[in-house]
Amino acid sequence: MNRLLIIDGMNLVRRLYAAQPDEQDLAGLAQRTLNACQKLCRHHQPSHLAIVWDGEQESWRKQLYPDYKKGRKPMPVMLADYLPQLKQLLATANMHSVNAEAEADDVIATLAYKICQYDGEAIIVSTDKGFSQLQFKGVQQWDHFANSWLDIEALEQKLGIGRHQLLDFMALSGDSGNRIPGIPGIGPKSAAELLKSFRSLANIYNALDKLGQKQAEKLRSGYDMARLSYRLAKLRTDLELHLNLSQYRWAPQNS
Repeated sequence: MNRLLIIDGMNLVRRLYAAQPDEQDLAGLAQRTLNACQKLCRHHQPSHLAIVWDGEQESWRKQLYPDYKKGRKPMPVMLADYLPQLKQLLATANMHSVNAEAEADDVIATLAYKICQYDGEAIIVSTDKGFSQLQFKGVQQWDHFANSWLDIEALEQKLGIGRHQLLDFMALSGDSGNRIPGIPGIGPKSAAELLKSFRSLANIYNALDKLGQKQAEKLRSGYDMARLSYRLAKLRTDLELHLNLSQYRWAPQNS
């Protein structure tokens, strides 16, 4: 069976870069990145490996909602300038990159979906909890820095919802990390309580007459923003990637 290890490149490298004492030690960063990828391969024993990187084009989410990810700290210029060299160094170790046109997230989701459609396995290496919305058989998420699988039960307990309700939850309460707005006046606690009572966003809107007048009005006036937020949060799995999986077959260099 094919097992594709999909590494969220910027998620990994920016955290490694932030943790090193000397930001100018790019050679050290390259070695730490290589060591991390080798450790991941030893642990998961993939048949294929792809490191997915964000691109420079404006994402469709930003075009749809200009405030998307507004205010997020930009990548350090020194790191941005070094990325092409880092990718080349990884390629010499048989660790090949997939360069997204804009955001890596939809490319990662599409890669995972496609290999699982052919009865393969996908292991997404990222700390981004948004990937937990991918619930098809064969996909899992690994946190390299915690050295563990994403704890879905802990995430559900923290948010007060079921995993299947994550998109509805973000449609209601938004996502501050990505500046997804949600409905004004509906916070995480209220969103969780609504979903606990009515199970889904559609059910909530079909039951506005059962809610208090003030909350019902917030939901009614925020309907368009909820739809927008749901769309922004939802990962695409239908991109045309034009990739050949054989290009990403993994084998240690000295094997």
